[in-house]
Amino acid sequence: MRIGELADATGVSSRSLRYYEEQGLIRSGRTAGGWREFDQSMVERVVMIQHLLAAGLCSATIAELLPCLEAPPAERTGVLEALLAQGVERLEAKRREINRELEVLQALRQDVSIPANH
Repeated sequence: MRIGELADATGVSSRSLRYYEEQGLIRSGRTAGGWREFDQSMVERVVMIQHLLAAGLCSATIAELLPCLEAPPAERTGVLEALLAQGVERLEAKRREINRELEVLQALRQDVSIPANH
């Protein structure tokens, strides 16, 4: 399939697909005329990339994860699980930080809304 067809099938722009290819996240062959030709398996791969990006992973980390995701379970090394665990911890730390900031702002808001005794 050509890049426009892959874009239509995944909802990802052709520009993003070209970036994914530059980063080694997806691969294509070339037709005799020089057009990119993507295998049907790239649809599932692009969807997986989108999920990983939505989870906050960068393209370099995704490039490390993709071979693990595609390997049969018996051949997986545990790298995937470790990277995903790191991602979860990073997001949980962010959540704790946001919760602390919210508590401070809510307390300040409440202090501001109480009229001062004069």
